[in-house]
Amino acid sequence: MASLRPTPHHQIERLFDTHTYRLLGEHASTTTTPNMPSSPPQSPSEHLSLTNTGGPIVSKSSFAEPEQSESPVRSKTPHREVTHPGPLPSLTGLRWVAALLVFCLHTRNLGYFNGQARHFADWGFGAGSTGVSFFFLLSGFVLGWSARSGDRPTAFWRRRFARLYPVHLVTACIAVFVMGMGKPAGSAANLLLVHSWWHPWWQTLDPVSWSLACEAFFYATFPAFALLLRHAGAFTATALAGASVLTVLILTRADLHLGVGRTLYSFPAARLPEFVLGVAVARLVLLGRWRGPGLEASVALTIIGYFLVSQVGGSYACVACTLVGFTCLIPAAALADVRGLPSLWRHPALVRLGELSFAFYMVHLLVLRAGQHLFKPSPIGAISAFAVSLALAWLLYEYVEVPARRWLLRPFLRSLRRTPVSR
Repeated sequence: MASLRPTPHHQIERLFDTHTYRLLGEHASTTTTPNMPSSPPQSPSEHLSLTNTGGPIVSKSSFAEPEQSESPVRSKTPHREVTHPGPLPSLTGLRWVAALLVFCLHTRNLGYFNGQARHFADWGFGAGSTGVSFFFLLSGFVLGWSARSGDRPTAFWRRRFARLYPVHLVTACIAVFVMGMGKPAGSAANLLLVHSWWHPWWQTLDPVSWSLACEAFFYATFPAFALLLRHAGAFTATALAGASVLTVLILTRADLHLGVGRTLYSFPAARLPEFVLGVAVARLVLLGRWRGPGLEASVALTIIGYFLVSQVGGSYACVACTLVGFTCLIPAAALADVRGLPSLWRHPALVRLGELSFAFYMVHLLVLRAGQHLFKPSPIGAISAFAVSLALAWLLYEYVEVPARRWLLRPFLRSLRRTPVSR
């Protein structure tokens, strides 16, 4: 169906629409693809036009001028363009599942299940920490998927800051009341998002924020990886993915044989390979060279890896168990959306929960800690804590995350209006 092209001014306005923040939640959101240097999800993201040709998938940014729109990957094969922004709602839905796994793990760790229920919790929720590994891989994939050559690193970092930091700051303040201030040096490191670099500080203030320190490191390095892969072919992307997997296996061996897993688990440099793997896989998908299994098979691989965690042991080794499953699942879900294939994960309820998943992730452990005094530790107490966490997540999303992002990005939007858009 023919449609009028928006003017460059309208394109800029669309770039900062609330809904463009949904994929990375992080962590980061996805009913649209998050912001990347040229998104929750991941940041004002760029709308994508996605083309499935059987060859390369062409992704066009609304950041380009209408007369000179270019795709990051040129296809020599005929293709049909999708003229509307290409959402990836299945990834948003999967983000919620990952956040829920982390919540369930913490209910088990904090003693909300006893007796027979505890045995079930150990079996079903013991590998919930793999949800964080999913976040890291997803973050790399989404950033790699939407990277644009015309975006400056400083603009990218500004958008990521606006996406993550307001919620981090608010939950850090809540943590002071729930858990106490802790050592001043550790609290300062937490506010600067460097606390995961020193293991004694990794759980200061809001304990789950250690993963944000890792994400901050990933974002610092991403412009370099984007530059490396911008004009790279499948060989370079495959080599980078292979190096990432090999690094995870080496670190897993170190965990199992040297007992350093607790340090590796939260150390940003040790978690970087998961992020880089996501970036490389996104490049392969864009090039039309990804040959992974479909969505159903990828879900099966993920479930197998999830339950393998309890058999392997170790703190960091859980990353290796689900690495194959997540590496297949994320592109399979994205391609299901691009190609219009069936996907349970794009159900509207899951997509909405996925939009709230970053705020839910950030607040849930504080609720569970407070709930140890407010609720009787029991499955009913866990359900009550879940309801409170979800309600607070909605409040954080509606009254902190979205408005703070708009406010922080307003000067940037004005500068875009004054400056002609160029590639």
